[in-house]
Parts: sequence; structure tokens; C-alpha cells
Amino acid sequence: MGCVSTAVAQHQRQVLGIIPPAFTVNNLVGETCGKEIKVATMHERLLIRMMLSDAFITLPGGFGTLEELFQMISWAQLNIHSKPIGVLNINGFFNGLLSFVDHAVEQKFITQRARKILISATTADELVDKLQAFQFEPDPALSKLKWSPSSSQKEKLDLTLRL
Repeated sequence: MGCVSTAVAQHQRQVLGIIPPAFTVNNLVGETCGKEIKVATMHERLLIRMMLSDAFITLPGGFGTLEELFQMISWAQLNIHSKPIGVLNINGFFNGLLSFVDHAVEQKFITQRARKILISATTADELVDKLQAFQFEPDPALSKLKWSPSSSQKEKLDLTLRL
């Protein structure tokens, strides 16, 4: 995280760190370059990232990286957002993951339409071009879902006993 933000800041580009308290312990993420938003939880971090980002680029990483990648993909599939999502497949790092996703499509666990949500490229320039060209295609069945705060409130059930 720190290497990327430092490089971005050195090229006079905007850096925004969204930091939960656990990341500040033992200087895990290093010195913040640019603006910083402190959040209480990882879920809040992801939500703010989703709201403030134009696109999502995933670099090689571990479980946390993969969790955040798949969270953004899931939210796109559910029409919570329609932003492009890409992986920078440096030295084939994501080949196994991409093969697995394609296998899930073949096995009909992921639709062809949903598969198009995840973009990959081997160079940064190619990935940016693909992200800019991305056209979101919502799933017609899932596009009926409403994600506004008021729609998440449960309706009152009529439990009147009628004899």
C-alpha cells in the first residue's frame, strides 16, 4: 500500500488513504501521503472507497486484496455500483485466479455477463485503456434490486389472525 501511494504522490497525483484503526498499529501502512480518512471498520473503508472511486485496480496481493476485489465485483453484480474493475496481471500473477473464474463460468456458477465485470491486462496502459472503454451491462434480473437506505428497511408484516 505504501509503495503505491508514495509513487503516486511523487508524480504529483492525488492520494487518499482510507484507514481503519488496526492499520495504524505498528505503522502497518507507513506514513500517509496526501489526504487521509479515518474509518471505524473495514466495511466502512470499502464503502467509502466504492463511493469515491471512478474505477478499481487490483495489484498482486494476498487475502485482503482478493477479498476487496471480490467485494467490488459482487457489488457490481448486484448493481450497487457500475464502475470498472481490473487486475494488473503482472508476470501472470493472476493467471490462476482468472482461470478459476473462467472455470466457474464454464460450470455455470458465474454468468458470461457477470464475467465481463472483471477486466485484466498485463500492462498498466492496457488496463487503463480497457477500464476507460468498459460499458457496464447490468443483469436484468438483478437490476430490479433497490439499494437505497429506505428500501433496506423491513416492511411491517400483517400478522392479523383472520378466522
